[in-house]
Amino acid sequence: MDKFLLQVEKRCARCVTTLVLAPLLCAAPHLLHAQSTTAPSPAKPAAPDWAQPGSATHTQVAPPPGFHRPTRTSERAIGIFQGQSDVGGALLPGNSSYDPETRQYTITSAGYNAWYARDEFHYLWKRMSGDVSLAADIAFPNPDGYEDRKAVLVIRQDLDDDSKEVLVALHGGGMIQLAQRPEKDVRVKDMEYRIGGRGLPGGKSPDSLVPVLAKRIAIEKEGDSFTLLVSVESEPMHPFGPPIQLHMNGPFYVGIGFCAHLPDKTDTAVLSNVVLATDKIR
Repeated sequence: MDKFLLQVEKRCARCVTTLVLAPLLCAAPHLLHAQSTTAPSPAKPAAPDWAQPGSATHTQVAPPPGFHRPTRTSERAIGIFQGQSDVGGALLPGNSSYDPETRQYTITSAGYNAWYARDEFHYLWKRMSGDVSLAADIAFPNPDGYEDRKAVLVIRQDLDDDSKEVLVALHGGGMIQLAQRPEKDVRVKDMEYRIGGRGLPGGKSPDSLVPVLAKRIAIEKEGDSFTLLVSVESEPMHPFGPPIQLHMNGPFYVGIGFCAHLPDKTDTAVLSNVVLATDKIR
């Protein structure tokens, strides 16, 4: 009798073991199949050292000679512009939105710089010819963005990262510039302006020189002459510094853009009350 009970117990134990393991054995092939076919997410490309922004421990330098990335372009219209591009193919894709009531464009972009012999920035553009003027109010919503980030108004010969171009820019730290790349694959040269005042909010004392960000900037093309226009405190737009002389073949690209000055992080600029005209907008 005892021997019979012992055999029953052994058989029951084997049954329980089989009942417990059977579902796992049935599922195991599917688990193994899932493990073998699920690929890991692709890693974000690392930004090269030369593209890192300047800091107390690092100096940004020009890209290596001959370095280029293809531009990513969408022909989908946004506001008054015919399309938009990630000029220079920044490591992170840019994007934009438009509010027709305020004529406000919000542009988010990464990009190491719009400088040297190639650019990286998100660009909203329209093909045009002849004389043109483009103006916008500019704001940077993120108070902690990199100081040298820049919102730009640009006239470019093409959409390549090394295109001939003239641009006006307002930097996050307040600098205004009128810059040109006179030929393809040539280093940018410019005139730079910084505005400051004393007795303004933000200074350590009333005698501190406080940077002032212009409220509105514009670029004006008349023939081969390109002029920077500025409104510091909502006064009428007025020329600022000497114009640039450069010939552009029509049609060319006219538009607005933003560069975070960070190769692998995005930031945002808001350009509002945007006006694009074929006559002067002073």
